[in-house]
Parts: sequence; structure tokens; C-alpha cells
Amino acid sequence: MNNYLLESTDEVAIQETIESLLKENHFETAEVDTYDLEITTLEKVLEDLDTYNFFTPLKVVIVKKIESLNYDDNKKAIEHLYKYLANPNKDNLLIVVANKLNNSLKLTKELKKNLFYLQPKINLDDFIKKALKGYELEVGVIKKLEDYCQNDVTKLSNECKKLKDYALLSKKITKEDVTNLVMMKLGDSKDLTFGFVRSLAEKNKKEALKKYKELLDYNIEPIAIIGLTASQIRIMYQVKILEKQALSNKDIANKLGEKSDYRIAKTKELTRFYSEKELLNLMIELEKIDLKAKTQDVDCNFLIDMFVINM
Repeated sequence: MNNYLLESTDEVAIQETIESLLKENHFETAEVDTYDLEITTLEKVLEDLDTYNFFTPLKVVIVKKIESLNYDDNKKAIEHLYKYLANPNKDNLLIVVANKLNNSLKLTKELKKNLFYLQPKINLDDFIKKALKGYELEVGVIKKLEDYCQNDVTKLSNECKKLKDYALLSKKITKEDVTNLVMMKLGDSKDLTFGFVRSLAEKNKKEALKKYKELLDYNIEPIAIIGLTASQIRIMYQVKILEKQALSNKDIANKLGEKSDYRIAKTKELTRFYSEKELLNLMIELEKIDLKAKTQDVDCNFLIDMFVINM
């Protein structure tokens, strides 16, 4: 059965997986047609799947954004797709790609039932080592790159190329090089506060104050930082409880409504620093600070500075 369903937000991992599938199934020389369902209709895809190729017996059909399909608007085409999946053409290699699937939908259930389901991922450590092969890396370079690029493999690839060009003569890459050359990715608010919370968890007051200053430099208001920090602590508390149930990172992410199990894996790096009681106390303390900031004439920066110092 030459049908695959890939679910991932990592474009590099998806592309590497597709290339691997072409080789594994001996479709390297086949014609490749790619469709984005936000631009092209499903009917066009099905026409391609049902059409015999006169120039070569093998054909690869890649379908992206399958999650954008609305059943009511595409009922006939989706039912046609179900029939194709039940009796696929062995000369076709069908690869369906989704960023995020809704597991409650019949479409998702049918796809997972009839296609080989894969979640492409790249080991960041291995990726960086391979990308910077031939260069001497100072201890901490890999971790710093991961933190700066926030699981964005495309950005990571580009930054590694930049670092290699910079260190072309010395063949040595330092943490300072990363700091000076790599632009930190501005992710969502949770990503931005993670470094601050990590410093708090590690009881590194100096680093925490530095990270807080960086957040201010990104024009995030102190009152917002209080709320974001409380949210991160709350997630740590929830993950710590769910860890005791021996759940996988993906299962925990689903329970907490997180888009990616990557955030859960990163959070687990911090939960070991605290007991459940300590995390509860931190949440209570942050609630007090939030209340003072909103109801009293007091400097938010002072409140956060004192919170860090008294950790």
C-alpha cells in the first residue's frame, strides 16, 4: 500500500521524510505532482490519481493542507477519496501532509485507517552536529542554537550555514559567535518567557534578571510578563502531575491542549527543580503580585525584581 499520512509542522522533516519514502518505495524517477488544498480542489487531486500516466508507469501525488477540507463543501470528493484509499493504484505513491489533524473528524479517522501514519521529526542535536561537521564546537553551542531557533529546523539550517561561513578559517564556533550572529526567533509569548522561567527554575537570579530585561527590550509589558510567567509555572505544575501517570509527551500535550509535544519535553527539563507544593506557592505569589500591580500604585518592575531576588 503506497499511501502515507504525514503530520508535522516541521517543513524540513517533512521534506526529508518524503525523499526517504521515494527511495524506500523505488519512486525516485517517478513524476511528482504536488497539490495544496487551500489553492487546488480535491477533485483535481482525484483526477490525477485516477489518470493513467503515459510517459512513466509510476506517479507520486503529494497533497498538502488536507486539514483545510470542509466535509459539507466537499462531500462528493471526500467520499470518492475514501473509495480510492480502499482500492489504491499500486503505480501511485500518495503522500498526504497535514500540519495538525483533528482526530475527532471522520476524515482523519479514515486517513489514519487507510494510510501509513507518520510524524516526521528531526533530532536537533544530530541535525546540528551534521550541519556543522568539520567544525570544533565549544561546549554549549548546540544547546544555545536550539534555544535561539526554538525547534525551527529551517531557521536552524540557515543559522548553521551563517556560522560556518563566519568561522570558515578558524573552523571553531563558540557560544559568543551564536550570541553575536544568530537572531533569536521571536516565537509566541510562551516561547519568549521560557528562558526567563528556566532561569527562575535553576535559581539563577542574575540570569533571570537579565532575561527579564530582554523581555522588556521586546516591548512586552511587565504586567504581561507576570501573567505569562504564571502561565508557564501552571503548565509546569500540570506536567509534573501528569508525569506521574506515565503518559507520553504527546498524550500530555493533547490533555493540556498544546500544539506540540516539544513544549512538553522542554517543560520537563524544568519540573525536576520543584516539588508540586513549591509550584503551587509560586503561582500564589504571582497572583499576589498581579493583584498588587493592577490595584495599587506600585512599580511592576520593582515587584518582579523582588520576586526574582527572593526566589
